[in-house]
Amino acid sequence: MSVWVRRTGDHEIFSDYDPFAWFYNLYWGPDFSRIALDALNQILLPELSSTASILDLCCGTGQLAAELNDRGHRLTGIDGSDAMLRFARENAPQVPFFRADARSFEVSEPFDACVSMFDSLNHILLLNELNAVFSRVYSALNSDGVFVFDLNTEEEFQIGLRESAFDIIEDDHACIVKSKYDPRENLKRYDVAMFRLNEEDAWTRTDVTLFQRYYSLDEIRAALTLARFSDIRIYDGSVDLGHPVRDGRAFIRAVRK
Repeated sequence: MSVWVRRTGDHEIFSDYDPFAWFYNLYWGPDFSRIALDALNQILLPELSSTASILDLCCGTGQLAAELNDRGHRLTGIDGSDAMLRFARENAPQVPFFRADARSFEVSEPFDACVSMFDSLNHILLLNELNAVFSRVYSALNSDGVFVFDLNTEEEFQIGLRESAFDIIEDDHACIVKSKYDPRENLKRYDVAMFRLNEEDAWTRTDVTLFQRYYSLDEIRAALTLARFSDIRIYDGSVDLGHPVRDGRAFIRAVRK
């Protein structure tokens, strides 16, 4: 399968993760890929052929793509962050990766499945733009192609976690993340401060602010239906799939008919 992906439309490509890529590759990418792979083993991979073509949408630093490629699947990755894609090409050198935006892309050949993991689609902050993502994915799939993605939901905050903070501190780098959820806007804000010791033994600091919108499951179901998906199934990550952390994560599966 020789495939290309190209950008369409006039969306500004989402690249907010560029400053965060080094830390994401080191800490979040490996951990999240294991969680995602466990979920996909339960709700997607058993029904795919060993050589099925899979589009990894918002592929991040490529650890999941590498795992799926090693199983024989034919992977293609899309992400908006140049910095994330540089790591992805190191982590999965056999996989073709393209810089494009989830809201405005097209592919040269349809895929058997599309996955978008690690709550990537929570970063789509407007419902009409999420509709655009789903429409693009629908067009990128074969008939009977399967779309699987995960989302953070408000359940995380219904158990009293509207504000949180954590840090990573090592000899030559540190990362501090504070988050706060606004239930009136359904928005979660992440303020990230990153520190790295450079070759001149001087510390550099980088700050980035990221946002996620927490859509209701009814909104997600309606948006998928609008995009003409069917057989929509929603799984509670903890209850249904044995997700190790109770964080309100839902895994959604839908089919193009």
